[in-house]
Amino acid sequence: MAKSISSKKARNFLQQRRGIETLESVRWRSHLPINTVLLFVPQQEAWIVERMGKFDRVLEPGVNVLIPILDRVKYVQSLKEIAIDVPKQSAITKDNVTLSIDGVLYLRILDPYKASYGVEDPEFAITQLAQTTMRSELGKISLDYVFRERESLNINIVQSINKAGEAWGITCLRYEIRDIKLPNRVQEAMQMQVEAERKKRAAVLQSEGVREADINIAEGKRQARILASEADRQEQVNSAKGKAEGLQILCEALNHHQGLNAASLSTAQAYIEAFSKLAQKYKKILSPANTKYSRDIIRSQKGVLRHTSNIKESVLFHKDFPQYS
Repeated sequence: MAKSISSKKARNFLQQRRGIETLESVRWRSHLPINTVLLFVPQQEAWIVERMGKFDRVLEPGVNVLIPILDRVKYVQSLKEIAIDVPKQSAITKDNVTLSIDGVLYLRILDPYKASYGVEDPEFAITQLAQTTMRSELGKISLDYVFRERESLNINIVQSINKAGEAWGITCLRYEIRDIKLPNRVQEAMQMQVEAERKKRAAVLQSEGVREADINIAEGKRQARILASEADRQEQVNSAKGKAEGLQILCEALNHHQGLNAASLSTAQAYIEAFSKLAQKYKKILSPANTKYSRDIIRSQKGVLRHTSNIKESVLFHKDFPQYS
């Protein structure tokens, strides 16, 4: 008894499940109404009426009157946008790669008469058309283009479906590729390709970084050398200016009336300092036999300084006071 009850529950469950699947498969179709005199057509629906087995008219939304026995509602078409699942299928790309692809098709009925009498099963017909069109479009492109230009592929499929679906009174609004599955080996190869591309980009970026670093170091050394050379040049200029100013000051001092005596004193001091350094460095020193040698050196230095002073005075006299014949 318990087994019979459980079996009945199982059969009821299966029947309900099949009913749900049937409703899902024809969810975009509306059920035929019971033929009465007064009919209320819902919004966004079109009812096809036949009179004595022949097409008579299309009922618009609202209240409609039928003649009993003669008139009969044959088809009910929904004018809403409908989404249909396109089953998975295998397709071969231009570069001979087999892939599994499915999608979603969005369509709308524009002409209820053509949708009712132009094709037996609009849903099945449009689904088959979408599958064949998708296989045809995938055969024209390579695998890389499938992933890169997915949107343009959807547009091409919609255009191809609309060309064939015009005779059925159906227009395809859009088509979306939902899932693309590749063979395992192809997927592994693509993964390796992506990793190699990443490594290549990393190597390029690293080399560019090293190059920029070397350029910056070389530019820094160049600027340092330029600055060092400018510093040396300025130092030499300053040293030359200092020597020139020192010579000018010395010359002016020698022109003073006590300049020669000061020069003699400086020469004598230098002579004494030189002998004192020799005495500190060596144990034995050879001194001049004639003690007048030092006085002669000082006297000769005074003569040189006097001669230089006379030359400068003559030049200044010649420059400032020209001679007249």
